[in-house]
Amino acid sequence: MNAMYRGIYTMPKIERVVFGQAATEAVLLEAERLNAQRVFMLVAGALARETDVPRRIAAALRARHASTWSGISAHTPREDVIAAADAARAAGADLLVALGGGSVIDAAKVVSTCLANDIRTAAQMDMLRKGPGESMTGAKSGVRSPTIPLLAVPTTLAGAEFTAYAGVTNATTHLKEIFTHPAQVPRVIVLDPEVTTHTPEALWLSTGVRAFDHAVEDICSIDSQPYSQGSALQAIRLLSTALPATRSDPRDLRARLDSQVAGWLSTVGSQAGVNKGASHGIGHALGGTGGVPHGVTSCILMPHVMKFNAPVVERQHALISEAMGEPGVPAWAAVSRLIQSLGLPRTLQEVGLDSDARIEAVAQAAMHDPWIRTNPRPIESVDTVRMLLEQARS
Repeated sequence: MNAMYRGIYTMPKIERVVFGQAATEAVLLEAERLNAQRVFMLVAGALARETDVPRRIAAALRARHASTWSGISAHTPREDVIAAADAARAAGADLLVALGGGSVIDAAKVVSTCLANDIRTAAQMDMLRKGPGESMTGAKSGVRSPTIPLLAVPTTLAGAEFTAYAGVTNATTHLKEIFTHPAQVPRVIVLDPEVTTHTPEALWLSTGVRAFDHAVEDICSIDSQPYSQGSALQAIRLLSTALPATRSDPRDLRARLDSQVAGWLSTVGSQAGVNKGASHGIGHALGGTGGVPHGVTSCILMPHVMKFNAPVVERQHALISEAMGEPGVPAWAAVSRLIQSLGLPRTLQEVGLDSDARIEAVAQAAMHDPWIRTNPRPIESVDTVRMLLEQARS
């Protein structure tokens, strides 16, 4: 008899996901339900400058709206997190609302933990940072639990709103570091496809590929969970058709909502701490050290990492190909064609990162990421990372 698999799946501390409802209505109703009187909004800078979405939400909140802040840069620098925490503290916030993509939502999560622990400088954030070997979802010893609830209205498909951990870039080391606490996950997520119509096409589609990467690396994980595997496969089914549909018709709200739901399903494993692999591990370095946008890192790396891992995850790749409607086709090849069909970058040269020195810096930085060590096919040294980056070069 085959040995049984075993494990524990811990549900995240998310209270509810509101989907298909206008954000203006949903945010007001949730603020009322939570009895929030001082709502502090963290908003993506481009969204604040170029659209009226933040203003419409603030107007709906009326007297409950305390302040709007829009100073989070790409890859969530520590200094920006501290500035946002200072602004939230000054506003007397009793509810944080994050409106934007992964950088803004990650910032809001860490802001909630900074406020609970009276963190006021970038250097003090070392007290909160996850150490090597510590849980991706558990509480760090000595860190007080966030008490101010967080509501997220995502405008991309990066999926940060569904996880307890956040990536924050250290400007001194140029490394993206992990900050995590089970209570910093948003209490409420609002999926409104209408607000995503303002998201630039390349950002929307590339973060959709990022969600696809979440699903792929969840299915192939060394500690994959049966519950999350099923969700990840449904995410792949939805994304395979919904992403091309939104490219063909940016106003196809049903396809946009399908993409958002797929982004949600792609994070079910991440919520419970299922470890990812080298596409994420190298991707963190490619972003924090190389400056490549979050979603684009998956567009460039995922097919190469999948091809590298293929010999040890044949059964899982067969499931992925089938979910994409391409049974019998190598999964990495099907994924590569999908990325190409979306008109997204697929090489390091296309994003201006092709010098030997920069590739070496990314390779060295990647070796500090915990998900290099959990890749399904072991990565023993920086030589393997360097090889994968060379394959992605042109």
